[in-house]
Amino acid sequence: MDLGGGAVMPKITFKAGDEYALKLSKLSQYADGIAKRAIFKGGEVVGDAIRQSIESMPEEPFRRLKEGESFGGTPKSHKLALLRGFGMTPMERDKNGDWNTKAGFAGYTEYPSKTYPNGLPVPMLARAIEGGSSVRRKYPFVRNAVNASKAAAVRAMEQSIDENIKNIMKK
Repeated sequence: MDLGGGAVMPKITFKAGDEYALKLSKLSQYADGIAKRAIFKGGEVVGDAIRQSIESMPEEPFRRLKEGESFGGTPKSHKLALLRGFGMTPMERDKNGDWNTKAGFAGYTEYPSKTYPNGLPVPMLARAIEGGSSVRRKYPFVRNAVNASKAAAVRAMEQSIDENIKNIMKK
């Protein structure tokens, strides 16, 4: 090692042991599974927060509104329909190769009407409550729940990834 005018730099070589290389290879084989489990854990945290937000919505009995009035709460039957209709989509890979799941609503309320013979569509009800309408004040239950649970969801995902990596590296 000559550090004079020729400036020869020292050479350091690290060789990973065969066992460590095998573990890293296993880790790459399980990457999709690790990612999917982590997203599922994060989705659970956010989903629970949304359910809790639905349960804590202010209740107001259904009634005929007078001119200029609007609903500030939600009938109990609508809250139950939101809870029954809430769910997470199956895990899918998007066009960029990332794994995703979505939270959403499906189904109908239990009271049919002339306009909605199957009952009011739950996704439409959720959107009206979330963003407001001409007869309903805005109550952003999904947005607030997602924002409040984001940090906890990230922590749950990180913990899931760490646990899965540790388990694979132990093998």
